[in-house]
Amino acid sequence: MSDENYAGLTQLGHHVEQPLSPEAAKLERVANPSPGKYFVVRFTCPEFTSLCPITGQPDFAHIVIDYIPRDWIVESKSLKLYLTSFRNHGAFHEACTMAIAERLVVLLDPVWLRIGGYWYPRGGIPIDVFWQSGTPPQEAWIPTQDVAPYRGRG
Repeated sequence: MSDENYAGLTQLGHHVEQPLSPEAAKLERVANPSPGKYFVVRFTCPEFTSLCPITGQPDFAHIVIDYIPRDWIVESKSLKLYLTSFRNHGAFHEACTMAIAERLVVLLDPVWLRIGGYWYPRGGIPIDVFWQSGTPPQEAWIPTQDVAPYRGRG
């Protein structure tokens, strides 16, 4: 990593222990390679895991994050470590989904961000959580998330 844009990164290219909690995870960012252009960055985490805060049982979700960068993009290894840090974290589906969105908004100050948390059933009821930071720019192409709603064995 000779480029000075990457000089501050502490995780990419290094062995990093899995963070024990989302609060302990370090999210890193790098300069937007195409400032002033509206392009969408998508991260899909089809095997997201957290814990029920009451029972301690595992909860599973398919998380989709879309954002239009302003000055920064998230460094993907740090995002992967952050997302996997929820494995031992007890929180309801809504809290996990919104914590991810809020942390990314603070880190990146994106033009626009949306998150879809497609949670697998708990007690027979899937709970899906959706949020976006506002209206995306009209000239941006925003693909649909295309995650099918849960249908069970149907």
